[in-house]
Amino acid sequence: MKVSMVSEHASPLAALGGVDAGGQNVHVAALSSSLAERGHQVTVYTRRDDPALPAKVQVSPGLTVVHVDAGPARRIPKDELLPFMGELADGICADWAGQLPDVMHAHFWMSGLAAIQASRRAGASDPVPVVQTFHALGSVKRRHQGAADTSPPARAWLEPWVGRAADWVIATCPDEVFELKALGISRSKISIAPCGVDLTLFPGTSDAEPKSRTHRILSVGRLVQRKGVDLIIQALPLLAEAGFNDVELLIVGGSGDALTLEEDPEAQRLHALAKELGVEENVTLRGQVPRDAMPGIFRSADAVVCAPWYEPFGIVPLEAMACGVPVVAAAVGGLRETVVDQKTGLHVPPRNPEALAEALAKLLADPGLRSDMGRAGARRARSRYAWERIAADTEKAYRSVLAAGLSRQADEGLEPLEGTAL
Repeated sequence: MKVSMVSEHASPLAALGGVDAGGQNVHVAALSSSLAERGHQVTVYTRRDDPALPAKVQVSPGLTVVHVDAGPARRIPKDELLPFMGELADGICADWAGQLPDVMHAHFWMSGLAAIQASRRAGASDPVPVVQTFHALGSVKRRHQGAADTSPPARAWLEPWVGRAADWVIATCPDEVFELKALGISRSKISIAPCGVDLTLFPGTSDAEPKSRTHRILSVGRLVQRKGVDLIIQALPLLAEAGFNDVELLIVGGSGDALTLEEDPEAQRLHALAKELGVEENVTLRGQVPRDAMPGIFRSADAVVCAPWYEPFGIVPLEAMACGVPVVAAAVGGLRETVVDQKTGLHVPPRNPEALAEALAKLLADPGLRSDMGRAGARRARSRYAWERIAADTEKAYRSVLAAGLSRQADEGLEPLEGTAL
């Protein structure tokens, strides 16, 4: 099968290169590689954000990354990329040169806009089927961030249109299916294929890096307020009151904007909070690290904490589980599915430092419980979240679309592209 992936702001090469990878980069890189290993010809189209990038990169047999000129060849915040999606669609069509793929798979809503346009422009009489994975939904983001949401206003109606216009939608968890249905997307064309974990990079037997305190709590991810790292810092004084004084909170990650920790406003906010609460000596901000260093970091932790306000899925809990480390997770979104409460970790109410402290105290006090949960998490990661299985689930969605000969079912008379720069 010939597959065109579209990932407008998240290049898979970032994940393969190391420190600058977010969840979508990792997902697209791993899924594309796994599909190529299954014998498919996969081309990933992403926006050129550096003039020095080559036009094409042959990553492995069956996997190519194409850098498309769409807007200035520099880093642009993803919420400012909407005006360039028409150019991205044009670049995709130009690369096809009339040799259309069997299926397109778009990642994120703006990629969906570009994919649908490319499909229509290149195959006017017989559009290429489009499969959509959103990774995050604007309706959920607005609900939690309110006025702080930096999405373009048009996302409120363009994103639901993408879901309705696509031939198929792959959700990453049952919670997302509920949200998609609320946007008017038919359940009959939604399937579930979760994110996966690289079990060759994250084995349960990798050596742990040394730690300087009795206990280490780990937080991994981009430094943005909605990730809730400040809640973990607020839990530290409560842990001390419970008798756990010799605890280090290691925070790994950056803003993703190539800032140093000294330049990063969220890093500085977290540092100031730790100082205000008197736990400055217990908090270490390490910044971004290469992905191949992460298994040893995970293995050094007594527990990994994921405390976001909301989370469509979350790869970090899978990586922690694969390394045999229990996870304390806010009971939101996909985390409720990934982390099995009382089995592979503990669920806590969102935005609740007291509940975080209580869950962490339970784990830190019981090495046997941590060990049991760690083993259960490793088994779950291997059995459910190997990328080979995720690729097979995704391939099944592709084949369902092709076998049914579906044509795009856009709402009659609804053309979202008027008034946009597409």
